[in-house]
Amino acid sequence: MSISTPQAEMQPPLEGPDYLHEHSVRSWLLTTDHKRIGILYLVSITLFFLIGGVAVTMMRMELLTPQGDLFASSTYNKLFTMHGVIMVWFFLIPSVPSVLGNFLLPMMLGARDVAFPRLNLLSWYLFMAGAALALWAIIHGGVDTGWTFYTPYSSTYANGHVIAMVMGVFIAGFGSIITGLNFIVTTHKLRAPGLIWFRLPLFVWSLYATSIILVLATPVLAITLVLVALERAFGIGIFNPAIGGDPLLFQHLFWFYSHPAVYIMILPGMGVTSEIIACFARKQVFGYRIVAYASIAIAVLGFLVWGHHMFVSSQSIYAGMIFSLLSFLVSIPSAIKVFNWTATLYRGSIWFQTPLLYALGFLGLFTIGGLTGLFLAALAVDVHLTDTYFVVAHFHYIMVGGMVMAYLGGLHFWWPKITGKLYPEWPAKLSALFIFGGFNLTFFPQFILGYLGMPRRYHIYAPEFQTLNVLSSAGASILAVGYLLPLVYLLWSLRYGRDAGPNPWQATGLEWTTASPPPEENFTIAPVVTEDPYNYHPTEEAADA
Repeated sequence: MSISTPQAEMQPPLEGPDYLHEHSVRSWLLTTDHKRIGILYLVSITLFFLIGGVAVTMMRMELLTPQGDLFASSTYNKLFTMHGVIMVWFFLIPSVPSVLGNFLLPMMLGARDVAFPRLNLLSWYLFMAGAALALWAIIHGGVDTGWTFYTPYSSTYANGHVIAMVMGVFIAGFGSIITGLNFIVTTHKLRAPGLIWFRLPLFVWSLYATSIILVLATPVLAITLVLVALERAFGIGIFNPAIGGDPLLFQHLFWFYSHPAVYIMILPGMGVTSEIIACFARKQVFGYRIVAYASIAIAVLGFLVWGHHMFVSSQSIYAGMIFSLLSFLVSIPSAIKVFNWTATLYRGSIWFQTPLLYALGFLGLFTIGGLTGLFLAALAVDVHLTDTYFVVAHFHYIMVGGMVMAYLGGLHFWWPKITGKLYPEWPAKLSALFIFGGFNLTFFPQFILGYLGMPRRYHIYAPEFQTLNVLSSAGASILAVGYLLPLVYLLWSLRYGRDAGPNPWQATGLEWTTASPPPEENFTIAPVVTEDPYNYHPTEEAADA
């Protein structure tokens, strides 16, 4: 296995308390250290992931039989709303940017912290305030609108505390805006000497592209949710056609944010995958600049495709044709990334450690999700597949199969840096295999169910669909085991894991030149970058020397 050339000399250890083992609650709740804030997000989103997982477990139990055995229709509606709201707004969107991005971005740039440390802490408080309000709505009767809050049902007719739920998402959205703004300014202003744009790690490029979407798109969602609350509270005719409103206006506003939000979730995962594949193939990323440009292209084109969610609405057929074309176009930069990752692996010195297994899982599942997205981007095919389980399967292959695999891959990759401890490899590899196998058994049958015509969001279905639903529920049980295993062995490693040292993977990047866990100030001496990223092979001159 070849050893990378570090981009900066190893930093001498700092004196003082270890931030990770300082147990004062006050010190954590008032911290402005980007690493601690990343850990606060990690604990928070793990809790919400478990809550969302409980909801979907009950849904899959209900779907074992064609009859509504366990829950009434209204209860089932509240369960899938709870699952969707928690998983999308309080897990998937903040997962990689707020956890790994907060922890790693300043170190990757050679900075001591983000540009606005106090605003960074405020973003976590806003996130938690929004989540608390959403949980209050769930506990006090729930909401049955689905995570998309479609009007006029949500703004006029729905049961439950809809205003509290949408205001929870509204408040959390401000945390996202602050995070995006912080990351943009940090990337522009706090790079180490010599760290020019095309020496940045691809994870930084992906965070930068994601931050652009967060800052530009999230205010549109915020305005939309306020309008829903106003119509529901005061009967103003904004979306309800019975009082002069336009329900399609909501769909345009909502999807103008929510399709770019897909890339808020997936772009950081793509950056994580680039880091892992380069490290464990011991190669420079093939076509580094093209991959970097592809991140920006995805961020830009993502704003132009929202209308493909509305092919079966009263949207103009000509608008539908344009959105269909643009939807095919936005797949090109994603396909470029998949090609470049594959080319990076080709003839590499492959080291099959746990992070690489997750990255390979991301590569496979994201590819399936992307290819099935082309079916939904085709006008005629989408008419048949809209609101069926095909859409559920496609969405989960991208968001869960792709995003969660990348998140777990990144967590395993940087866990030794975050904690200074190594986790046991064999249960970690087993969890990656369980998740990959369980995921495919869960969601691949849903492509078939959707093609055959089973509508989503129904808990009573035709008996001929039962076999595929049983397979899907069986896969979900395997998937649950795969998700719970990391919780066990990562927590175990905090107490019993072997010391990791500063760079157990022999990876490149400034974050690997500090101690593990990193000191509060990150660097005792400001690093100077003189090499391109991913320099896993010494130059001929260095070899001759």
